Amino acid sequence: MESIRMLLTVAAQEGWLVHHMDVKSAFPNGKLKEEVYVWQPPGLSLQGTKGSFKWWASEHDMYMQGSAKLHVVVGIYVDDLIITGMNPADIGAFKEEMCRLFWMSDLGLLSYYLRIEVKKGQNTITLGQAVYVKKLLEKAGMMACKPISTPMEVRLKLSTKSTTPEVDVTMYRSLVGSLRYLVHTSPDIAFVVGYVSHFMEKPWQEHLVAVKHLLRYITGTVDYGIVYSKLLSGDNRLMSYSDSDWGGDADEWRSTAGMIFFLGRLPVTWQYQKQKLVALSTYEAEYVAGVAGACQAMWLI
Repeated sequence: MESIRMLLTVAAQEGWLVHHMDVKSAFPNGKLKEEVYVWQPPGLSLQGTKGSFKWWASEHDMYMQGSAKLHVVVGIYVDDLIITGMNPADIGAFKEEMCRLFWMSDLGLLSYYLRIEVKKGQNTITLGQAVYVKKLLEKAGMMACKPISTPMEVRLKLSTKSTTPEVDVTMYRSLVGSLRYLVHTSPDIAFVVGYVSHFMEKPWQEHLVAVKHLLRYITGTVDYGIVYSKLLSGDNRLMSYSDSDWGGDADEWRSTAGMIFFLGRLPVTWQYQKQKLVALSTYEAEYVAGVAGACQAMWLI
């Protein structure tokens, strides 16, 4: 998803149109060589068979066609193609060639992609998930709840050990899993979603309360989104910010770190994760977060 956001950032800056195609024959051609027997674990949903995505694991997700001047840029996520470029004729020729070689669906200008709404303005491209959020709130039975201004209570500490009642693990995992997908367009909830994800194995009532607190927050941000627009001259530097707590995990005393990258003033990628080691000081926790940010920067460059 990071590469797709980068592609849309470039398209917004250059004023390019963005097209969408779908490969209908992606999975029928990915034949398995062995029989597969599947047992579904309680509380989990199946996303595909053993080999469904293995054919894509080593593939690049961004391709460029052209030489002296860039003609066509294609972003790929499994069987979805996002196509943009400076010359509409080149884009049309590329789409015709793809339809000739593969069984394709030409979905026209990009408007909806992997449950993400894409709106093209005069000089902007906006990403949002309003429809997805409304369905999530309806599933949680919280369509009519009163919104609040923060995604989590200040200084909230949760543990895997609790004296509160247990909750339905399938329901909890479903809500948190849906919230994890919402992070693609909502960096403001990344920390909280990562935090409540730590309790997926055995959630208690206090964990569900934190999830419902977050749902009340997104009730007031349904129509929010990320707006990509043309950058000002000289404002195209890649900048990152990182932060961490120290020993914030109440069970393992590990620190948590978060980072976000901007191209100029446009956010392109962000993440939150628990650090793999136990930092012995705030300085060490911040250093580990900075190193993780540097590794992400090298990948983006």
